[in-house]
Amino acid sequence: MTDIDRGRPPVVVMGVSGCGKSTVARTLAKRWGVDFADADDLHSPQNVAAMAAGRPLDDEARAPWLAVVARWLGEHQTGGVMACSALRRRYRDVLRSSAPGVVFLHLDGDPALIARRVSSRPDHFMPPALLASQLQTLEPLGPGERGLVVDLAQPPDEIVTAFATWCAAVDPGT
Repeated sequence: MTDIDRGRPPVVVMGVSGCGKSTVARTLAKRWGVDFADADDLHSPQNVAAMAAGRPLDDEARAPWLAVVARWLGEHQTGGVMACSALRRRYRDVLRSSAPGVVFLHLDGDPALIARRVSSRPDHFMPPALLASQLQTLEPLGPGERGLVVDLAQPPDEIVTAFATWCAAVDPGT
């Protein structure tokens, strides 16, 4: 069965904190008329407390969270958009285990711009001090990973249009 037979593929809008994942993912989900979820909302209270205290999560702490994100994607095989950092390939492999057709939209760009964005979000649990660890952890999309990398400095509507155009070219019918 192809993505065309299933409808739109599930999408993960990925990148470090402050890159615009939630905004772009909401915009894409609205444009495509599919469900949206933010992986930040799926963290355990313990993970949120650790990050709020400036402690980056290790793989053990991330594992249950990634399983929840993967389950959501698996439940949205015919379309859904998740905002999720998905920083490492092995994390993306977990997501693909439940949603093999998932497509990634990686928001990448100037670390100084990202730092300014993170600093302007006083109510978010992710402190600016953790941005450096996220940038260090980030593994770009690699061979065999379906996805597109875009410059996060573009307006969200332009990012979504570029991604939708790319999807249609790669997989007509999306």
